[in-house]
Amino acid sequence: MKESKLISAESVTEGHPDKLCDQIADAILDDMLRQDPHAHVAVEVCACVGQFVVFGEVRGEVYTDIPGIVRKVVREVGYNSSSVGLDADSCGVMVSLTEQSAEINQGVSRLDLESENLASKEERYKSQGAGDQGVMFGYASDETDTYMPLPIYLAHRLAQRLSYVRKSGIVPNLRPDGKTQVTIEYNEKLEPIRLDTVLISTQHSPNVSVDWLREQLVKNVVEPVLSKVLENRVDYSDYRMLVNPTGSFVLGGPAADSGLTGRKIIVDTYGGAAHHGGGAFSGKDPSKVDRSAAYAARWVAKNLVAAGLAHKVEVQVAYAIGIAEPVSVNVETFGTEANGITRSDISAIVRKVFDLRPAAIIDELDLLKPIYSKTSAYGHFGRSDVEFPWEKLNRVEQIKNEVKSLKK
Repeated sequence: MKESKLISAESVTEGHPDKLCDQIADAILDDMLRQDPHAHVAVEVCACVGQFVVFGEVRGEVYTDIPGIVRKVVREVGYNSSSVGLDADSCGVMVSLTEQSAEINQGVSRLDLESENLASKEERYKSQGAGDQGVMFGYASDETDTYMPLPIYLAHRLAQRLSYVRKSGIVPNLRPDGKTQVTIEYNEKLEPIRLDTVLISTQHSPNVSVDWLREQLVKNVVEPVLSKVLENRVDYSDYRMLVNPTGSFVLGGPAADSGLTGRKIIVDTYGGAAHHGGGAFSGKDPSKVDRSAAYAARWVAKNLVAAGLAHKVEVQVAYAIGIAEPVSVNVETFGTEANGITRSDISAIVRKVFDLRPAAIIDELDLLKPIYSKTSAYGHFGRSDVEFPWEKLNRVEQIKNEVKSLKK
């Protein structure tokens, strides 16, 4: 008997209280980077009923209207009235920011290229250590065109579509908070073969029936996404559909549950298909390897898979605070190596093709720009609606050339 397994992943909409905090933190980060691209920022946000607290550490030549940014993000998400549980114009905002520790700053400061004594690129790369110790992971799989695991990719697209039909008025009476979850059946070769379950939980106004809501979501959210993502890929002719399993979902957002940055790290990454390191992303500038090295590891893994070296790749990178060179770099292929390439071959290729020192990552991926608000909802990886530099397949040919060299 052939064995199969069910694998699930979830996503959340931009109105989920944790994601609301992530968006606020990254909007603050982007505003600071616009003023000072070398600002060191570690901003956290928490939310409860009618109240937001912004706290953390900052070092840089910046002035940011934090209450204004909080209200702008909350308003754009759709919390604009007490009737939906939160009003952007009347919510409370408390701010507690301090200067970054001098000891941490000393380890991560870049040599100033604009000074009279221009430092070479190599000097900069040696001088900027990691902002903290830690282990980061990146992952890629060829089971989708975006090199993402199918369950998390599909869950994100459903969550995005759910927000779109709410904001555009295609489905009236929806409110900002929501979750999606997808279960995919995989065969014994770990290839996706069938859609098993779709779950959508969405906040709504009091006058909505579950039957009406289910009909609207299947018609305007689920079927359009399935036909686009799963067409000619897996069987979705007989899946189970669950909508608001507990019944009504009127009270949502921070009025129903507290929110906190960094509490949706598996949603942000690979839906559980790969490991995750100890750190979250939102609110952190790229000197923090929690963020930049995780992006770089995804970049490495995606280019390796796109070059045909393996069907699935997980890259692990570890750092020590204040030291530029990674403590270790490990490549796992789960036995899916292709074209006669071994794991040790792939590891050697990674060392030749990719420079994973923090300053090199920042330069290679152009991470000093204010691009982070777009990452804070619907995933940091595998997006087709925005272009992120860590998603570029700009090392594929170099990797293939290294493969040719190995085979000579």
